[in-house]
Amino acid sequence: MARTMSRLTAREVEKKIAPGLYGDGGGLTLQITKAGVKSWLYRYMIKGKAYGMGLGPAHTVTLADARQKAAEARKLVIEGVNPLEAKRQRQLDSEMVKARLMTFDQCASVYIEAHRASWKNAKHADQWTNTITTYVSPLIGSMPVELIDTALVVKVLAQLDENGQQFWQVKNETATRVRGRIESILGWATTSGFRFGDNPARWKGHLENLLATISKASRLKNHPSLEWTRVGAFFNALRQRDGVAARAAEFAILTASRSGEVRGASWSEIDLSAKVWTIPAVRMKAKREHQVPLSDAAIALIKQLPRLDGKYLVFPGSKGQTLSDMSLTAVIRRMNGETPMWTDKDGNTITMHGFRSTFRMWAAESTNYPREVAEHALAHQLPDAVERAYQRGTQFTKRAAMMNEWAKFCRTVRGEGGEVVAINRAVG
Repeated sequence: MARTMSRLTAREVEKKIAPGLYGDGGGLTLQITKAGVKSWLYRYMIKGKAYGMGLGPAHTVTLADARQKAAEARKLVIEGVNPLEAKRQRQLDSEMVKARLMTFDQCASVYIEAHRASWKNAKHADQWTNTITTYVSPLIGSMPVELIDTALVVKVLAQLDENGQQFWQVKNETATRVRGRIESILGWATTSGFRFGDNPARWKGHLENLLATISKASRLKNHPSLEWTRVGAFFNALRQRDGVAARAAEFAILTASRSGEVRGASWSEIDLSAKVWTIPAVRMKAKREHQVPLSDAAIALIKQLPRLDGKYLVFPGSKGQTLSDMSLTAVIRRMNGETPMWTDKDGNTITMHGFRSTFRMWAAESTNYPREVAEHALAHQLPDAVERAYQRGTQFTKRAAMMNEWAKFCRTVRGEGGEVVAINRAVG
């Protein structure tokens, strides 16, 4: 290949087309490939070994710029530094800076996706996403993960709700899970090189010194529930509200089911002709399949729901996703408005889970159904082992009759004078 040792001019750089190496002096070389591609190359020797470092394409890097870059590289060679190694180190440092700007939310998202396949069901991944979105992201989600320290973790766990109550104290079981999830995400970030040092979310020998150890027995508190005599008035008010979450809340009350069971309900689980909703074991708290007899009112509600193509959920979110665990609670909060009226006897805002207690009290106070029938309806395991041995059936026929009575009770409003007023408005 031809070699020109005289200094190049900008015009020559533009006009030259023959493949070869054209020197500009001091190791700076214009390189033209057989395909006609022009680029700058700095050629040098260190410890008897020849090197070539690209300085960029000629159509982007001018001759003056190339000379400047070559001069900077020559200074490094004089100092005994290999310019190629220095360039790689600069690139590595730049990548490290970018890595350290990874936010907690970004790390959480990658962590969840990386572990999704190892979790037993999709619900577990949803729980991770929902708890991080609800309790963590608003406070530290947008912060670089390397800046997350003990004070910020405590800030998340000790945050106050709208009633001024501390998350760690009033929802300790959930808060404990959140702490563990933060610890796992920060641990992943450390292993991935996005942060350094000890994990500020670790419990043993660390957060246990800052947060109260709340025993399981002390944190098990009853969910605020509506008095069973007021359920008709609430149900009537609920049916006036629009939206998928309101219909899911209505269905949860009619079936005395848990919020998660309803939010995850799929069309394949519901047999309208047999009037039964079969919840698979993987979606049940007790990990046993549970058949829920559907009352006429529950069937009517289901039939009026739109069934979207390609969507398997009975109560999908706005983008077809599973409703969040706060969506049904939000319905109650909106119903309460500025002057709460749907509260328990102590003035606490009722919860969706509390309606299971409302149902249980109604069954005990207002019906003659045996206790085990109501317990089966709630998918509870009977506490006595001997009793369980004699009650191996599901009491399905009796439960079907009971759920129809419950539905009729829910659709009945009692006036201030005690008179009964039937609700005849169409479902929805």
